[in-house]
Amino acid sequence: MSKPKHILVIRLSAMGDVAMTVPVLRALTEQYPDLKLTVLTKAFFKPLFRNLPNVTVFEADIKGNHKGVFGLYKLSKALKRTGFDSVADLHNVLRSNILKFFFFGKNVVQIDKGRAEKKALTSGKIFQQLKTTHERYADVFEQLGYTIDLSNPTFPEASQLNSNCLQLLGRDSKPLIGFAPFAAFKGKAYPLHHMETVIEALSKDYRILLFGAKGDEAYQLETIANNYENIVNLAGKLNLSDELDVISNVELMISMDSGNAHLAAMQGVKVLTIWGVTHPYAGFYPFHQHDNYAVLADRARFPKLPTSVYGNTFPEGYEDVFSTITPEMILEKVKTILK
Repeated sequence: MSKPKHILVIRLSAMGDVAMTVPVLRALTEQYPDLKLTVLTKAFFKPLFRNLPNVTVFEADIKGNHKGVFGLYKLSKALKRTGFDSVADLHNVLRSNILKFFFFGKNVVQIDKGRAEKKALTSGKIFQQLKTTHERYADVFEQLGYTIDLSNPTFPEASQLNSNCLQLLGRDSKPLIGFAPFAAFKGKAYPLHHMETVIEALSKDYRILLFGAKGDEAYQLETIANNYENIVNLAGKLNLSDELDVISNVELMISMDSGNAHLAAMQGVKVLTIWGVTHPYAGFYPFHQHDNYAVLADRARFPKLPTSVYGNTFPEGYEDVFSTITPEMILEKVKTILK
């Protein structure tokens, strides 16, 4: 079978997983400039794929026009009109499996998520580095005939900030550090009062940009920003495109094992990640970051780590894993990275 010339790439959610596709697709399109890609994803994620050559985003309206089996059938018919000849399913969930059925006759390769290996890791049967998500994405394209070299990536230049971003950031000339202290689950979120200690210490030499979601996260971060100088709360104040622009200009992003780490890494920004009940061995370490750019909970005190891939499950007592990570440890790591 000849190589496909136009691949439909399916990656609908979540934010971090979608962001992790970007450096893989950038390497793919640079190494195979004649290949055309159509990326099926949510409209909200479209800015992640900006400036990727030969990449077109097809927006999936899975809560509206493309909802349910009939909606997916309509979606499949619309996608077929784009002229793709093969499918790289980087999602491999019920929706993409239904689409696979509607794509009968097309060559479809689906990601191997390594569920059995991850279950073995979180149950304590093994403790070793599993294949990374980026490598699993690359494996899909290799099966389609396109081997990707991820060892020497290129990244976009830092973006020029528009007037809205510049107004929010102010005119201070201090170098920028981004902070994203929240995560989807408690098992991945460093206690905010400890993070505030880190923020206060770094704000003496850096301008600190706080990232989070609208609502309660934004409220908590606004309270911190109002207590100190050189701190700007951006939570809920930027669209995704502007947020990416700002992130591309920071010296360092400090993040949990969460989507913001991948938004920074896909742009070549240094990322310091803080890990609770999850662990880099599960394969979600930010792209092309030094192995030392992480602070992990003490496995000697909490030997069942990691207890979860996503941070949503942990045994009694493991809600205290972050007690083994002090603000001083994080500050020392920041100093090492930025030295």
